[in-house]
Amino acid sequence: MFQLIITPETALADEPLCIRATGLNPFQLVTLKASLTDEKGKLFQSRAFYKADEAGNIDLEQAAALGGDYMGIHPMGLFWSLKPVNPFRRLLKQDVINSPFYIQLDLYDSLLLEDSSKVQPKASRMIERWFSGPGLQRIPIREGRVRGAFFLPPGEGPFPGIIDLFGGIGGLIEFRASLLASRGFGVLALAYFAYEDLPSSLEEIDLEYFEEAANMLMHHPKIHKTGIGVISLCKGAEIGLAMAVHLEQVTATICINGTNAIHETQCKYRDLVIKPIPHQKEYTQIHVSGAINFRHIKGDPQADVNQQSILRVEKAQGHILFIVGEKDECLNSKVYAEQAMEQLRRNGKSNGTLLSYPGAGHLIEPPYSPLCFASWNPFFSRPLLWGGDSGYHAVAQEHSWKEIQKFFRCHLTPSSSKL
Repeated sequence: MFQLIITPETALADEPLCIRATGLNPFQLVTLKASLTDEKGKLFQSRAFYKADEAGNIDLEQAAALGGDYMGIHPMGLFWSLKPVNPFRRLLKQDVINSPFYIQLDLYDSLLLEDSSKVQPKASRMIERWFSGPGLQRIPIREGRVRGAFFLPPGEGPFPGIIDLFGGIGGLIEFRASLLASRGFGVLALAYFAYEDLPSSLEEIDLEYFEEAANMLMHHPKIHKTGIGVISLCKGAEIGLAMAVHLEQVTATICINGTNAIHETQCKYRDLVIKPIPHQKEYTQIHVSGAINFRHIKGDPQADVNQQSILRVEKAQGHILFIVGEKDECLNSKVYAEQAMEQLRRNGKSNGTLLSYPGAGHLIEPPYSPLCFASWNPFFSRPLLWGGDSGYHAVAQEHSWKEIQKFFRCHLTPSSSKL
């Protein structure tokens, strides 16, 4: 009898699974299919073709996919290769506390080259992928000007404190913060526009708002007082780097596919005003998919005559980790990170590290998340191109997630309590 065996069937979304099929005929060709419906009712699917061994078994840790959405040995390939049935959808978990993503895995006894809706699977399993661990608290934040959600692990603490910033989509995005908190960090998912009573669009970067959030986090009784971390993506990484430069509370900063200068909207901190590099809209390109390619419109900060927009990374007192995808089609992020690293070197600083991933796109997220090649943004009439090749992107996400946690544990944990 055909069987699908998934271990564990309930797990955090960043945990790998063991997937096996048994009871097949020797050397039988089969299809494994994954299906997920997000909280807005949009369907994501993936499939791969496998061949049973002489005993009629398939173990995804050892068996190579022969085709479908990926090829080769990829134990979690059915997850990171999920694609939206309707294009330009990004898989984003909204409610990270009360419900998981449910993913159905189906086993078919033949190669399904076309629509499988009329074919019944021979075995099925429903698995749960959670974004919060047992005992995790989500605390809505409306303190002073600060808006967001604070995730606190169970236990007495104190915990390393982190601010989590996303980019130009605005609003409040919580899935990365809740997963990090499930790994033992106190994480503030921070909104800074298009959320509650915050400005509907980003007209100016006011670093005093982010300083207020940093102070609030550091003063929490269960957070280490020695400094906080920032994890940031895209426009958020631009802000994260500015925080590293200007805010003494920030001692460890991760910038994922960001820039090394202020672009489009000015940055203000007390009496300091950093004028932005304007977008070069004449360089906007349309990808064959119909998505906008923004990679070339940001411009090169080094070409700015006065270079007043460049962030003075050499003034950062803490450590900075730059994470870049070499197939980022939104920003020329590798060049920006290399410029920042060179700026540190020229000034005799060694507090920067660069992780560069071939084939990875813009939206580098926790492991086993599917690649989002392009998606809609509420502020544009066309979808935006993010780029990336799914297999290489998956490798980048799995590796960088481990490095992210290692970096924060190293630089946010007081030395007296380190193992």
